[in-house]
Amino acid sequence: MGISATETAAARVQAFLAKRGKGVGLRLGVKTTGCSGLAYKIEFVDTPANDDHKFDSNGISIFVDSKSLQFLDGTVLDYTKEGLQEGFKFTNPNVKDECGCGESFTV
Repeated sequence: MGISATETAAARVQAFLAKRGKGVGLRLGVKTTGCSGLAYKIEFVDTPANDDHKFDSNGISIFVDSKSLQFLDGTVLDYTKEGLQEGFKFTNPNVKDECGCGESFTV
């Protein structure tokens, strides 16, 4: 399946990378935390890691480590702006439940 980004998310990542002045893409992963067990993490990639899987989508490269891929496979990354709130949004087909605050999830 892989990981993909909407055009809106890709444009935002490209803008962040341009402002930053370096980087080859974005790394998505998961960490153990929160009331539901897992939370997303996002960081810029200057040098890919040996265990990274690379997915190209709408002009950006998305890197995912081997451990996180099982939880993220099929995920679509979007960027939304609603009123004063804006940020990346994950549409992950593997999620079975989310906590009430939306910060963590279970697969």
